[in-house]
Amino acid sequence: MDFSEIDTPFTVIDYERLVSNLERHLLRTQQQGIASRPHAKTHKIPEMAKLQLEYGARGITLATIGEAEVFVEAGIDDIFLAYPLWLTPRKAARLQALAPRARVGMGVDSVAGIQQAAKTLGTTTIEFMIEVDSGHHRSGIDPHQVVPLAQALADHDLALRGVFTYPGHSYQPDTKDDASQDEVTALTIATSALESAGFEVLERSGGSTPSLHSTQSFLTETRAGVYALGDAQQLELGGMDMDDVALSVVTTVVSARGQTVVVDAGSKIMGADKASWASGHGRVLGHSDARIVAMSEHHATVVFSDSEPAPRCGDIIQVIPNHVCNAVNLVDSVLVKRARKPAQVWPVAARGKNS
Repeated sequence: MDFSEIDTPFTVIDYERLVSNLERHLLRTQQQGIASRPHAKTHKIPEMAKLQLEYGARGITLATIGEAEVFVEAGIDDIFLAYPLWLTPRKAARLQALAPRARVGMGVDSVAGIQQAAKTLGTTTIEFMIEVDSGHHRSGIDPHQVVPLAQALADHDLALRGVFTYPGHSYQPDTKDDASQDEVTALTIATSALESAGFEVLERSGGSTPSLHSTQSFLTETRAGVYALGDAQQLELGGMDMDDVALSVVTTVVSARGQTVVVDAGSKIMGADKASWASGHGRVLGHSDARIVAMSEHHATVVFSDSEPAPRCGDIIQVIPNHVCNAVNLVDSVLVKRARKPAQVWPVAARGKNS
């Protein structure tokens, strides 16, 4: 397709690369002997979630009830809210309205949260997963302290499905193997404590895209999400190659000075995330040495290597956001480019569904 026929900037997905990533993920999880429940906050697109289900996912992971409402309405019937929701009566009613249409699970990490869920939900088919901290130190309880939570669920006739964690500290250079081991250790401790107390643990859920290659079979499922589209962070961490990146922002060079150019895509479409260890604000598709060295709302400054000619004013290039989850959430729709087939437009239907 001719990108020059569309006003820049806009976000595009390479369908063939997306499918290749899904195929590779399916093979990897089959070899590891675990299931996949991808986190759909990465893309917020029902069409993409359905494609993930076609390629072996057992269901999807989400963060908010609003996201769940969108995906259940689209026909996704197995969702897990990997978040310790604090349920107000209104939120509980919204969550209960989904239960007849889908298998619904949610996270808890406190007795208080469980008591609030019991108070607001009443009788429910919603299942609960206890979140444990495996080293990211965000939400999640000490894995040695899970039994009181399981007992609170039992006391309120709420179903315990299992335990989950998020090894978010894998998003640092050279930490993915240790983070993967940390999550197994935390889930093992929690599982052992629960089973010793007489509770059944059906699921042990974890995973992140950086740690996918070292994920261990003790997990029953991985909730990795970025693997499907890729981003500059995954390139920096070495978990994906440039040829794996399926999402980019198509942008026009509006100013050029030697090897330095300015394009019309800034933080309003790419997002502003930049980890302390990142080498720039993003990358350039097909140009491994180029870096986005500065970014404002509608400008990005890109420096190209002296070993290749820099683009000129009016040239179109594709830039790779640092964090794909934020970038997708900034647009209403994405263009899906397919080989030998007409392009499609996928609405980002769960965009802005933050509660």
